[in-house]
This record gives sequence, structure tokens and C-alpha cells, in this order.
Amino acid sequence: MKSLKFTDLLITVMVGVVFGITMKFWDDLYTVIKPMLPVARQLIYGMWFMVGPFAFLLIRKPGVALLSSVAAAGLSAFIGHGIEVLIYGFVQGLGAELLFAAFRYKRFGIIVAGLAGIMSCAAGFFLDLFYGYAELEVWALIVKYSLRVISAFVFTGVFAYYIVRALEATGVTNLIRPVSSEDYKSLDQ
Repeated sequence: MKSLKFTDLLITVMVGVVFGITMKFWDDLYTVIKPMLPVARQLIYGMWFMVGPFAFLLIRKPGVALLSSVAAAGLSAFIGHGIEVLIYGFVQGLGAELLFAAFRYKRFGIIVAGLAGIMSCAAGFFLDLFYGYAELEVWALIVKYSLRVISAFVFTGVFAYYIVRALEATGVTNLIRPVSSEDYKSLDQ
């Protein structure tokens, strides 16, 4: 198990801060789309699951998915979204972290990242039930969360994977961790 260095912690928190700011603007977009696409807007919901898998793909150390998710939610809570957001950040980050742990922190491909997003979505689902979504009809829950699962996979698997891959190709990630040919091969798993 690789331990986190100070630079890992700093970068992880900064990734969380960047995503926290991005999520504020995403929340505004989500609100604008609500009256036009009340159901289909769930297809852009995956952005809220992206921070943990992105940070893990970038740094590749245990604890990063959870920490970055809590950092993003902490900023979001600070700017006015309340303590509930912090709870969601913790639970969703924990969902992603548990998925990466199941693969022993050795898989970094699209499928594993996408599954981490789906685990974040599933973890958030249980909180949603607690906060009132349990009152929805079963068919509405199935439609809503099916769309969120698709979105989670696209944002955390496809988008996060290709953004990290592009960063690696530019050499930016060499400041965080040296990229070897094995790293590139591990992305394809």
C-alpha cells in the first residue's frame, strides 16, 4: 500500500477544490435544464460522481477518491449548499474508494473508473432514499437512477479516463508521479 505524501494530499485537495467550483456551475446548469428536460437532465448528473475516480486515476493511491470527494463537497457546503452535501461527498467518495479497493488499487481503466462512478451513484441512492426519494413510485426511481448510472459511467469512466490520459500525454502528471510504459498499459486494463 502506497502512503500519501504531502504533495499527494495537496494535489488531491486541489482537485477537490477545482471540482467543487465546477460543481457550483454545473448545479446552475442542472437548474436551468430542469424545466426543459425534467427527466433527461439525469444524464448530466454524473459530474457529481467524477471527482473521486478522476483523482484516483491521476494519483493512483488509496484514500484519494474519498479525500477528493470530501474536499469538493466541503467547498460546496461552504458556499451555501449545506451539510447534506458534505455527507453526500463522503458517501459517494467512499463508494468509489471501495470499488478501487476491490481491485486492490491496481486497475486504472475505463471500466473500473466507470464502475467507481456507478458505486458512487449507488451510495448516493441510499442517502437519497433517506432524504425523501423513497416516496417516488418504483418506475420513477428505476428511470431516474438508470439514467444516473449511465451518466456516472460516462463521466467517471470515459471522461475522467480520457482527461487523465491527455494529461499524461502532455507530461503534466510527471510532476505528480512519473509515467512509465507500464502506467500506459495499466490504463488499457
